[in-house]
Amino acid sequence: MSARIHLVRHCAHADVGRVLSGRQAGGALTAEGRAQAHWLAGEIARGEPIAAIHSSPQQRARETAKEVADRLGLTVRVVAALDEIDFGTWTGRSFAELEADQAWQSWNATRSTACPPGGETMATAVGRAVKHVEAVASGNPKAAVLCVSHCDIIRGVVAHYLGLGLDNLLRFDVDPGSVSTLIVGPWGGRLHTLNRGHA
Repeated sequence: MSARIHLVRHCAHADVGRVLSGRQAGGALTAEGRAQAHWLAGEIARGEPIAAIHSSPQQRARETAKEVADRLGLTVRVVAALDEIDFGTWTGRSFAELEADQAWQSWNATRSTACPPGGETMATAVGRAVKHVEAVASGNPKAAVLCVSHCDIIRGVVAHYLGLGLDNLLRFDVDPGSVSTLIVGPWGGRLHTLNRGHA
C-alpha cells in the first residue's frame, strides 16, 4: 500500500536566485514562473489522477498550486508543514550579501548542526515536512498527492528517504517548477524521479 507524493518546487518569482526570500511577504510569479506553472499543470493533468493538492503558505507556492488545481478542478489546502525554512534575520537579504557572512558559509557546509540567526534548524524544517508527507501517504494509500513547497524543504525530504545526511543537501538540484516524486508506504519510502521540469 504505497502513495505517490509529488514534491513540486514553486515556480519562478522575481527574487529567485537573487534574494533569500524565506517567509517574507510577496513573491508573485513572474511571466517565466507563470509559463512554468502552465507547463506543470499540463504535465500533471496528463498523468495519473491527483487526490489532493497541498501547498506552503507562501504566495509563490500558492500561485503554483492554484494553476494545477484550476486545471484539475481541485482546491488547494494550505499546510504550514510545507512552509519555507524560517531563515530568521537572513530573510530578505541578497545572496551576494550573504556570501560575505561566515555564519552563512557555516550553514551551507554544516546543515546538520548550523542554524540561521533567529531561525529554525534544517532538521526541524525537514522533520515537519517528512511528518506531513508520511501522514499524507498514510491517509491516501494507492493515491497520488501533490505537495508544493520550497527548494531546501524538498531537498531535505528527498535526502531523508535516500538516507543522506543533511550536510549533503547541496549535492543535487531542485529547480523552480520541478517535480520530484516519492513512493511512500508503511515500509518507508524511495525516490522515483528527481527534479523533472520544464525544458
